Amino acid sequence: MHKLTFYPLGNADCCLIDLRGGKKILFDYANTRDPSDEGDLRCDLPALIREDLESADRDYFDVVALTHLDEDHYKGATELFWLEHARKYQDQDRIKITTLWVPAAVITETSLDKHEARVLQKEARHRFKAGSGIRVFSRPDRLSKWCEDNGVSLDDRRDLITGAGQLAPEFTLGRDGVQFFVHSPFAKRLNADEVEDRNDDAIVMQATFLVQRVRTRVLFLSDVSHEVLSDIVEVTRDKKSRPECLAWEVAKLAHHCSYLSLGPEKGEDKTQPVENVGWLWEDQGQEHGIIVSTSKPIPTVGSDEDQDDNPPHRQAASYYRGVLKDLDGDFAVTMEHPRKSTPKPLVIEIDASKATLKKTALTASVAATSQSAPRAG
Repeated sequence: MHKLTFYPLGNADCCLIDLRGGKKILFDYANTRDPSDEGDLRCDLPALIREDLESADRDYFDVVALTHLDEDHYKGATELFWLEHARKYQDQDRIKITTLWVPAAVITETSLDKHEARVLQKEARHRFKAGSGIRVFSRPDRLSKWCEDNGVSLDDRRDLITGAGQLAPEFTLGRDGVQFFVHSPFAKRLNADEVEDRNDDAIVMQATFLVQRVRTRVLFLSDVSHEVLSDIVEVTRDKKSRPECLAWEVAKLAHHCSYLSLGPEKGEDKTQPVENVGWLWEDQGQEHGIIVSTSKPIPTVGSDEDQDDNPPHRQAASYYRGVLKDLDGDFAVTMEHPRKSTPKPLVIEIDASKATLKKTALTASVAATSQSAPRAG
């Protein structure tokens, strides 16, 4: 069995992937909780991460993926992880990273305004220059000028670079029971003259888990916009053998349930997606699918939160719930699981019955599952 754990962090991301063979992958890390605020319901992320690693008798992750350098995807990372580029980040109790996954923009961007983002960029650049402990998702030409300016041989680093339409080589279905297909960054967004956009140049992947010949697909959509998702669909559908690379049993929503990841207009009661994005959700979603919104609770009509321009947006949530109604699936919000007053880490188990969302009973600490009958592969 494989396991996904999504942590309640407000509008911020962190997903722990436990593979059945014992390997551990972390997608983003954002310690957003204010420890001085007793009313803050967000989790104590570093404590939970340390507790998990201690129970597994290890002090490292096999992979840490930083999908892009916005604070809601990296906050506090420089306080938790052992960083190779400077001794000040090498205390004995820090957690090590065997391989760091980043988009090319993490290395090449020149407009980072947060100190912590600049530190993480230094770490990525250090590993890339050293030629080990990193995988960069891009086309090589995106990095060519940076390499030229920094005395790095791009030819000697090509084995560290993986482009869209390829599989990340760190994991295989045969050995690990999982593979990661790269959707973004992709060539249409990698013109060397383009201004970099952290969200739209972020890592987007489909993970395929294999248990007893049963495949379960999980989409990790970072914070990309509907324009980028539409382009991903267009590029993927052009390859006749690849539409299945956008199939999903589980999907981590883009940008904390923002309507802008569906279409340009919020809508009064429900956001209408652009055509390609609608195809992704309505045609590629599988029976009993699970959509995870890593976000604050969904606003109610007329509430103060409902007037906020920031996500989550109830109109987008209404669309996703409609999709899941047709699939007999689950819509899970990290800050509402199992209830708004006491959010807890949201766990999805993946086995030969595909994906099961574990739900904590409201009257006891005993865990129940969202369904009891096995599902066919």
